[in-house]
Amino acid sequence: MFTGIIESLGTIRRIETQGEGKILVIACDLDLTGTGIGDSIAVNGACLTAVSLGKGQFKVDMAPETVSRTTFDSLGPGARVNIERALKLSDRIDGHLVSGHIDGTGVVSKIETRSNAIIYDIQVPENLACEMIEKGSVAIDGISLTINQCWENGFSVSIIPHTAKITTIGFKNVGDRVNIETDMLGKYVKKFLSGQGKGAKSANDAGADADLDISMSFLARNGFL
Repeated sequence: MFTGIIESLGTIRRIETQGEGKILVIACDLDLTGTGIGDSIAVNGACLTAVSLGKGQFKVDMAPETVSRTTFDSLGPGARVNIERALKLSDRIDGHLVSGHIDGTGVVSKIETRSNAIIYDIQVPENLACEMIEKGSVAIDGISLTINQCWENGFSVSIIPHTAKITTIGFKNVGDRVNIETDMLGKYVKKFLSGQGKGAKSANDAGADADLDISMSFLARNGFL
């Protein structure tokens, strides 16, 4: 689990291809003395497992599923990446809860400077856009951000100069792809309200055929609305 608060910018030193998977060697300036082999590290928002650690660098394996859902299929040696180590239970959550499981990719469609902010419009598939709400949370390349506006195939975020300086978002141009993780709570709500939660049996109805139908009327009857 992560927070979306980027700790360091890393650089991909080497990429090895293993069939449809990849092995990445990443250099960073983080103190990794407290990190062990098998620990989770988010790279551009993707939760990856450290399989080797060295001075100023680490190595991660990337499964074919991760490659297919992220922008790593187009990154090469020298590419800058956002780095965040896994959340400790004693830490403050300054961003939002980020799982590190990328839902898909988006494309920067517009960049506009407005006073001291940089506004990024991001185009995404409709199945991702429908999981977003205005003033909700989203992770772009692992960066925890607040959604300004959203529409059927995209959304916008406002970036302050500090965020642009210390993360990869400041390097992005129109047409660049980014990793997207939508808010995990929204995914569960969407599944229940869409009826995909049907089929679960009540623990008190062992052997009964009645399904639990989670709907707006059900939530209202039980005091949730």
